[in-house]
Amino acid sequence: MSNNMIKQEYIDKASVLIEALPYIQRFNRQIIVVKYGGSAMVDEQLRQSVIEDVVLLKLVGFKPVIVHGGGKEISRWLTRSGVETKFYDGLRITDSDTLDVAEMVLGKVNNELVSRAESLGIKAVGISGKDGNLMTCEKNTPDGKDIGYVGKVTKVDPKIVYDLLDNDFLPVIYPIGKDENGQGYNINGDHAATAIAKALKANKLAYLTDIVGVCTDPKDPSTLISELYSDDAGKLIEDGTVKGGMIPKLTNCIDAINAGVNRVHILDGRIPHCLLLEIFTDKGIGTAILSRTEGKYYKG
Repeated sequence: MSNNMIKQEYIDKASVLIEALPYIQRFNRQIIVVKYGGSAMVDEQLRQSVIEDVVLLKLVGFKPVIVHGGGKEISRWLTRSGVETKFYDGLRITDSDTLDVAEMVLGKVNNELVSRAESLGIKAVGISGKDGNLMTCEKNTPDGKDIGYVGKVTKVDPKIVYDLLDNDFLPVIYPIGKDENGQGYNINGDHAATAIAKALKANKLAYLTDIVGVCTDPKDPSTLISELYSDDAGKLIEDGTVKGGMIPKLTNCIDAINAGVNRVHILDGRIPHCLLLEIFTDKGIGTAILSRTEGKYYKG
């Protein structure tokens, strides 16, 4: 390799760092909630890259909080136990046995994520929504249907998360909450992350998904919208551009923006280091939802 090629490689690396600098300065000591799920939880290399991204965010001055799911792992354990997995409107129908399995599996996943983070040299603590009364919920009955121990968040007490952040820990949270009587409930991970981000008044909320982001044509990734005002996102739902499972995700984004979260990111978690690419580059790689009071970063 020639000296010129080596020099260019170093110049390119330096350019990336320089592009990241204003974002590091702007978001220093700001809270970012990362909803971690989808394929990025199943693939070993992707799982490692997500934790590396979160650790780097913490080391450069962010205050990251992970809220993770584990739906595919829960389904795998239920299948091994001979229990059929059923869903209603995207929510897992959860009887008492399923709740026990979900809580066990999510706790197992949580421990593993904490260990990965600590192996990279930071302090991390795993908690559930039950701990410190973080998430109080009530029975969720979509369309009046009883789907078992599935919870809808009614209150978030963020004190335990603030305490962990103030003591330089990375909080890693799994979405099991409880009602006023102490009964446990399984909570949809996206809903839990949105509720926590709102309560923490997070600067950013990032959803790691299995889609590239919001596209004007869902079948054509080249129609990806890099930045989208929340009111325009609502119009995409109204006019039918956004359909199916993307509707509740985008609705969660709008809800978070309306509650004071500055920017919400929908990212393709199948792309290694998607968090760093989205947050530390001008264009990013996913879709950023923002309020009208926020300026756009990308001028393209």
